[in-house]
Amino acid sequence: MTEPDGATELDADEKTGLRFKHVTTRGQLDQLEQANIQEGLQWLSRKKHPEILDEGFIRELHKRLFGKVWKWAGSFRQTEKNIGVDPRQIPVQLRVLLDDVRYWAEYRTYSPQEACLRFHHRLVHIHLFPNGNGRHARILTDMLMSKVFNDPPLDWSGGHDLQSMGERRQAYIQALRKADQRDYSALFEFAGLEGDK
Repeated sequence: MTEPDGATELDADEKTGLRFKHVTTRGQLDQLEQANIQEGLQWLSRKKHPEILDEGFIRELHKRLFGKVWKWAGSFRQTEKNIGVDPRQIPVQLRVLLDDVRYWAEYRTYSPQEACLRFHHRLVHIHLFPNGNGRHARILTDMLMSKVFNDPPLDWSGGHDLQSMGERRQAYIQALRKADQRDYSALFEFAGLEGDK
């Protein structure tokens, strides 16, 4: 399977976690994952007051979004990737991030949009799971916007399919990479927040 730019390459052990052995193309995998994500979003819509800033909820959400496709869904990755922190640091880095976001929300350190974009970047940068991190992080960020900051979700796709390789996806990946260097301007611009630099 050829991975699109910005996608995480799976190792052999992770690929064995695929529940459907007949899948041979990225398109087939994308269809299965999208169907699972839709089921996960239905589960999420029934949650009245989810504890968004909780490791258990974050793992459960990933499992609901990808668990019918991947056996390891909801489990932190155990291997090094081309992106992300050392796997042994994932629980610690996630805890620090969640504490930071609680602080940002309580003391209004940033605007809601900026706080959510910073959260999104750091969550993707930690790279909790073997796969599905970007989609999981976008859904979780939208929940943070609506449930914690009482604001509408961000427009990630801008009318495009963010999963398929195109200008919008390239801009998203480049903005995340720039944020890795502590420059959030491209990510803010991507989300239409040019003034929040």
